[in-house]
Amino acid sequence: MHHFQLLIDIAMALVAAFAGGLLARRLGLPTIVGYLLAGMAIGPFTPGFVGNIEDISQLAELGVIFLMFGVGLHFSLRDLWAVRSIAIPGALLQMGIAAALGFGMAQLWGWSIPASLVLGLAISIASTVVLLRGLMDSGQLNTQAGQVAVGWLVLEDLATILILVFLPVLFAGEGGITWQSAGVPLLKAAVFVAAMLLIGGKLLPWLLTRIAFTGSRELFILAVVAAAVGTAISSAELFGVSLALGAFLAGVVLGESSVSHQIGAEVLPFREIFAVVFFVSVGMLVNPSYLVANAGQVLALTALVVVGKAVITMLLGLVLPSSGRTILVVAAGLSQIGEFSFIVGQAGVGLGILSQDQYSLILASSLLAIVLNPLLFKLQPRAEALIQRVPWLWARLDRQGQMPDLAAPHMADHVVIVGYGRVGAHIVTVLQRLEMPYLVLESDARRAADFAQQGVPMLYGDAANSEILSHAGLAHARALVVTLPDEAAAEMVVGLARREAPGLPIIARAATQEGITRLSAQGVQDVIHPELEGGLEVVRHTLLTLGYPATQVQAYTDAVRHDQYDTTLSTDAERRSLDTLRKAMRGLDVAWRQLEPGSPALGQSLAEADMRAKTGASVIAIIREGQAMPNPTADTSLREGDILGVIGSPDQIAQLDTLLAPPASAPQQPAAPQQQPHTLPA
Repeated sequence: MHHFQLLIDIAMALVAAFAGGLLARRLGLPTIVGYLLAGMAIGPFTPGFVGNIEDISQLAELGVIFLMFGVGLHFSLRDLWAVRSIAIPGALLQMGIAAALGFGMAQLWGWSIPASLVLGLAISIASTVVLLRGLMDSGQLNTQAGQVAVGWLVLEDLATILILVFLPVLFAGEGGITWQSAGVPLLKAAVFVAAMLLIGGKLLPWLLTRIAFTGSRELFILAVVAAAVGTAISSAELFGVSLALGAFLAGVVLGESSVSHQIGAEVLPFREIFAVVFFVSVGMLVNPSYLVANAGQVLALTALVVVGKAVITMLLGLVLPSSGRTILVVAAGLSQIGEFSFIVGQAGVGLGILSQDQYSLILASSLLAIVLNPLLFKLQPRAEALIQRVPWLWARLDRQGQMPDLAAPHMADHVVIVGYGRVGAHIVTVLQRLEMPYLVLESDARRAADFAQQGVPMLYGDAANSEILSHAGLAHARALVVTLPDEAAAEMVVGLARREAPGLPIIARAATQEGITRLSAQGVQDVIHPELEGGLEVVRHTLLTLGYPATQVQAYTDAVRHDQYDTTLSTDAERRSLDTLRKAMRGLDVAWRQLEPGSPALGQSLAEADMRAKTGASVIAIIREGQAMPNPTADTSLREGDILGVIGSPDQIAQLDTLLAPPASAPQQPAAPQQQPHTLPA
């Protein structure tokens, strides 16, 4: 069984991570907490199965590569520049002060100067994963405060790259730092960065674009993975820089290509899986016995991360040009440490600066800080209300004033649309024309940002895997439309929505017959299958062309939809609707006509207009100022803008068009009436 050891280690790591992540989500905690605890469970310091930490650590390096590749892929100087007045000085000052406090605390514990410096640097960097999860779950990612927090984090990401470049330069040598020992590694790093930006910036996007045009998804995925891993390995082997820097730059140059969205989508599964392995490997290094024996240090360092960094951010808010709410959200979001702190700590262990026990201290404080972070977001509104009771302090924090958020926090009678692709955009266009309030939930960050700038009410977040739906006002919405092409994601969204609003009408999209069945079982009122819907439309147009009444044709197609597109006449509703069609009078239709300015019928009563005697068509309803008037009386006066519901044959409706049209625009014997809605408004 020895030759299966690697597979056993991978399987146990993934199974333990799944169990830990599931437990963490059930408890309302970030999944990272579960992954770290899973690593502790299979590590060498706890009883039971013990994984081979060397093998898992090798796989964890792929997690570092894909994490940093993803950071580079979504890196945006534009986002940083948009909030530069707050994020740049704020991030630099906060990191500097936090690092200094961490350094001082480690010195009090008797650590060496290099170890103290690594500790200070590690706790000064917040986790991207934890911050984005917290902002998404609180519905604040695409608010002003969320954008400032993301810009702040972008600068911390850049600082992490510089830390990883300079740590080996400062501490790898035996005889102290010399110009040669420091200059050669820095020169190699500079050459690599220049080569990636000047040569790789043209070669890699060109290559990926050409491969995309081959139409082979396997080749495209292979090329993306090879670019990420190959660049990272080459940077370490040929230039002596960290894997993280190589992967980050590969992501940066590919992030500017025309296929960046597709690259992000294809690399996501690799990033998620190997990031999980990375967090498990980190947990395996934690020695619970050491942490219990040094509980005072663990709690002190956790307090510095959670409380200290929050206080530092609040104090900086007294001098930065920001709003009070923005500073509170940034303080809550950045009062934690995570994957980048682990990477910096691992670099310290690899250079012999930190011991495994000292590294365990960083991991333990990170674990506690991540557990407490959701609580900070929940306390943020209360903290805001409390500070507002001290007018002079709030005035100092809120000098800029709060900018309006991109989405209204309390919407009602709106339509929630999950996914802003082609279908979602079409729905938005129609709702805008109808002046119907709506809110879009989109998981693609760039697409969400672009459309938010156009004024589309939008929340950024994965509706299938976060608490973003709880901020969409489903309890007060009129409908939920799920346009996601992924059936599994659509089912998760529907399940979460049903818990938020059990009676909410839901329209969803399915790609298979099984998907239709599952979504219908979850209580979705209308499940749309694009391919089967196309066939049903062919049937509908065929029946209309043969002269069958539009209302009865609509009844039949609705019956087929409610029967999950089963065309075998398996329900009474389908059989009744077809029998009605067979018996119905052909050539009779319902149409809607609006009275334009200058129409001869304006000011006349229905009796005076005498449309039935003149054309044969009858007025059966009037819509006036949005209100329906079914079966209007003969003395009803006609006004400009009235929409008349009329019934008759195509020839009779054509004659009515001529009768109602203003003299200068009377139609010349139209061949057929325009298709209009076929059912009367309720």
